Amino acid sequence: LRTHHATVRMRLVRAQVRRVLRVSAAAGGQTAFSDGFPLLLISEASLSDFNSRVSSPLPMNRFRPNLVVAGCGAYAEDQWRTLRIGETTFHVVKPCSRCKITTTDQETGYRGEEPLTTLSTYRRKQDVKAPCGDAVDVFFGQNICHQQQGRVSKGDAVYANFWQYPWYLGGYWHFC
Repeated sequence: LRTHHATVRMRLVRAQVRRVLRVSAAAGGQTAFSDGFPLLLISEASLSDFNSRVSSPLPMNRFRPNLVVAGCGAYAEDQWRTLRIGETTFHVVKPCSRCKITTTDQETGYRGEEPLTTLSTYRRKQDVKAPCGDAVDVFFGQNICHQQQGRVSKGDAVYANFWQYPWYLGGYWHFC
């Protein structure tokens, strides 16, 4: 880990494995490092659309995704129900509500108002038809869970199945 003051050596002593939030706990889903779901997926097109709305573009690392996909339209991931990438099948669980951590520049530690200010103009609960969260929450990216272990590699094709709307009435809580 490199800080502005010194180089610090770190090691993981142990990671507490815990059940994923109620949407996936029924299927025995687990996570160790994340706050709620094992994976976050965002498309490059969604970030590009977001950046077209702000005066200073933000890098993808502000949103901390595990998987970044390319070649689809902006917010296409909002429509996906299941994915196959490489050897692995994933279930899209829910839109990711974004917290204040996204306002912190990963390089400098400076905390501003973006991306939450801009996202609040077009990505609130009612805008994305999210079945979870509060009316003031903003959403960017999708929380996903893997169905089985498998290999995913950079450059793998992404195959997606789409939700049938209204998607939150069709068994939203039964995935993962």
